[in-house]
Amino acid sequence: MLDANHLHPVDPDRVARARARLPSRDEAAQLTSVLSLMADPTRARVLFALDLVEELCVGDLALALESNEDAVGYALRLLRTAGLVVNRKQGRVVYYRLADGFPEPLREHCLRQLVVLSEAPGPEDG
Repeated sequence: MLDANHLHPVDPDRVARARARLPSRDEAAQLTSVLSLMADPTRARVLFALDLVEELCVGDLALALESNEDAVGYALRLLRTAGLVVNRKQGRVVYYRLADGFPEPLREHCLRQLVVLSEAPGPEDG
């Protein structure tokens, strides 16, 4: 709630700058959709694994993740539908890799830093 004794905007220049650089509502909805897709532990680990070794088949990914092929296959299907991974078939084996243009800063900085940040004690923890 806004304080009735407090006029808004307090800082119209900053409000205007923020408004000018914000993503649209549609862009924000698309972003949150992709982030929620990545919020599953199996899907997140698939992305990390494919970042480390470039490409793997479902069975090898399941071994690397210490998971079952059904869970990994389902994760890959969702990630592929979202455009985050692509596949190629070689004989009877299907290999998966991160989609071309998958942003390296997302892999190298954001995802890994989010893990580190979530392990850090909060301000209330001392």
